[in-house]
Amino acid sequence: MTDTRRRVKVYTLNEDRQWDDRGTGHVSSGYVERLKGMSLLVRAESDGSLLLESKINPNTAYQKQQDTLIVWSEAENYDLALSFQEKAGCDEIWEKICQVQGKDPSVDITQDLVDESEEERFDDMSSPGLELPSCELSRLEEVAELVASSLPSPLRREKLALALENEGYIKKLLELFHVCEDLENIEGLHHLYEIIKGIFLLNRTALFEVMFSEECIMDVIGCLEYDPTLSQPRKHREFLTKTAKFKEVIPISDPELKQKIHQTYRVQYIQDMVLPTPSVFEENMLSTLHSFIFFNKVEIVGMLQEDEKFLTDLFAQLTDEATDEEKRQELVNFLKEFCAFSQTLQPQNRDAFFKTLSNMGILPALEVILGMDDTQVRSAATDIFSYLVEYNPSMVREFVMQEAQQNDDVSKKLTEQKITSKDILLINLIIEHMICDTDPELGGAVQLMGLLRTLVDPENMLATANKTEKTEFLGFFYKHCMHVLTAPLLANTTEDKPSKDDFQTAQLLALVLELLTFCVEHHTYHIKNYIINKDILRRVLVLMASKHAFLALCALRFKRKIIGLKDEFYNRYIMKSFLFEPVVKAFLNNGSRYNLMNSAIIEMFEFIRVEDIKSLTAHVIENYWKALEDVDYVQTFKGLKLRFEQQRERQDNPKLDSMRSILRNHRYRRDARTLEDEEEMWFNTDEDDMEDGEAVVSPSDKTKNDDDIMDPISKFMERKKLKESEEKEVLLKTNLSGRQSPSFKLSLSSGTKTNLTSQSSATSLPGSPGSPGSPGSPGSPGSVPKSTSQPAAITTKGGLVGLVDYPDDDEDDDEDEDKEDTLPVSKKAKFES
Repeated sequence: MTDTRRRVKVYTLNEDRQWDDRGTGHVSSGYVERLKGMSLLVRAESDGSLLLESKINPNTAYQKQQDTLIVWSEAENYDLALSFQEKAGCDEIWEKICQVQGKDPSVDITQDLVDESEEERFDDMSSPGLELPSCELSRLEEVAELVASSLPSPLRREKLALALENEGYIKKLLELFHVCEDLENIEGLHHLYEIIKGIFLLNRTALFEVMFSEECIMDVIGCLEYDPTLSQPRKHREFLTKTAKFKEVIPISDPELKQKIHQTYRVQYIQDMVLPTPSVFEENMLSTLHSFIFFNKVEIVGMLQEDEKFLTDLFAQLTDEATDEEKRQELVNFLKEFCAFSQTLQPQNRDAFFKTLSNMGILPALEVILGMDDTQVRSAATDIFSYLVEYNPSMVREFVMQEAQQNDDVSKKLTEQKITSKDILLINLIIEHMICDTDPELGGAVQLMGLLRTLVDPENMLATANKTEKTEFLGFFYKHCMHVLTAPLLANTTEDKPSKDDFQTAQLLALVLELLTFCVEHHTYHIKNYIINKDILRRVLVLMASKHAFLALCALRFKRKIIGLKDEFYNRYIMKSFLFEPVVKAFLNNGSRYNLMNSAIIEMFEFIRVEDIKSLTAHVIENYWKALEDVDYVQTFKGLKLRFEQQRERQDNPKLDSMRSILRNHRYRRDARTLEDEEEMWFNTDEDDMEDGEAVVSPSDKTKNDDDIMDPISKFMERKKLKESEEKEVLLKTNLSGRQSPSFKLSLSSGTKTNLTSQSSATSLPGSPGSPGSPGSPGSPGSVPKSTSQPAAITTKGGLVGLVDYPDDDEDDDEDEDKEDTLPVSKKAKFES
């Protein structure tokens, strides 16, 4: 369908009293059998789907507004609007509606808006019209009282509105306004204020079109200057005519567009500045005023968007080096206001808006503007950039990647001209403006950091069959941009302490660390390579020595995020470079103060203990135990030491540790055949013909084998009881009722570091079968020993040996029981071995 007369947009009014765009299509009218009546039908121009099917109800109040709008209520709290592209199409559909309802098409409303009461119906029959007093100075008070008394009743409001329309009463009132001003008749001016304010609350589009016309709007604003509650009148007209200047940065050739811009600005000014703040009861009585402004803005953006010459001239002058600074600032401010206007649009309209700007080259233009020295121009350009990033980050990412590709293609020429790619990439300009923000509070830097975070967030990156945006963009970012972001961090951490430690530098580095911490959490592969290859973590931990606690905590949070990944590549890097040393030093320097730093460091070590990160546990105890052993107001470090000793014992005797696992799991065995199979595996017997319940070994060898099994177990139990008694003594000495001020000793000798490689290699695979052994282990692998324990008992039955209830094996027991019920026999043997 190509008839533009019938081309419409369908709007619905949401709960926030804002119009939502439901789509664009073509409207028609016809009889619908299902609805049993003439109906309005709107079919989408994109796919022909039905956007609207609405029966023309004989009792529904339809309103015609601004010559191209038809508005009605389909049900309670469900308002609809059709916005026509052409006035002729609106007139055609309006005639159809009036024909169905038996109304004259010259009216702007077909029915009363609300149901009236019985009393009002009686009044309506007895007095069909409302007679207004003659428009004279002497009767202004009477008019004001009539308007005030009509507002509470919907029916009387409608009658008053129709009377004002039909008699041209508003223009007569404005003529009296001039007379009152000339005579300085303050009482009359006060009455006119009340009358005009009441007319606004009638919420009638036809009245607004008269009041907001070019000839009337300034007089309406003049009437609203004389508020009776103020001792002196306001000077709104003086502001609008002398202070507020309309600047045409690019000449607008369309007079209708120019008039619409002036009208919208003034009506917005009336709503925001002139009219008093509406009461709770008046809030919904200005809904038509909100709609008037909304549709005006939609129309302005649409008309500007369709004017290709206007936009072409705009971007050409923006990027032209010959444009003077003042002119360029006006152009950028206009573009910023244009983008801000677009925020009132619905998603479909906004899509078209930003697509048009993208096609016109807004991103290359922003790149030119951001490279300029004018701070105000750059600030406005940043705001425009934020609109683009928040709306469509993928569009920005695609642009900067294409830009990088073009730079790579001409890299030889750039090298000859001594220009690096960093100087011309849009995203690097954003990073540099963040780093070089002169605001003491870094307001601009915080805004730019948020934009960068949005750009590098994989959650809003697209993935298609042929192309993965995450892979491509992150590869680009780490190749071309990451070194710019980390430059201030690396420059400030060349020594053992930060080179500059003033507040503004600390704030900036905290922002950089916040973004890097985000990257650690979301980028994994790329950031891991960057951190390890560039030794970033060691540089970050230099900031632990900062006098600004918030920066030291940012550095600690960065390391905590890395440890939280439990990645052995990171762990080996941390151990190789002894990167716990700055943390331990900060902990000791903090002394006995119970503050956020103290708690955060303890939490990090507690995480390592609870998660049983074996390599880090061994590294901390082997290198820093002497500095931490006196900290007894928490059990974290003693728990780490206990973990470490358990690991060593398991390494020293892996065979016994494996055997304990088998014996412990006997508690849950229900099938003797399963046990026999496992004993065959571990003791290499060839008893293939054994029956259920038989002993594992032959009767002649039973005594010998039992002794061989019992001997290491007896030794293990003796050591376990001795260990438990020692732990009880340690716990009894610890005062758990209150915190103790620790006596810190830092003993970080270089001698301990020399053994790191061999120690790390020994602990990298704890419990491996090939490691040398000494008998026994006080706990099962990965378990947390309890502070109190009950003696373990050994039971033998039918030649089967099992241990009963190790207190420190509770968690493992639960897991084993679950596995027993869910895994096949062959699988259990694998897991338990």
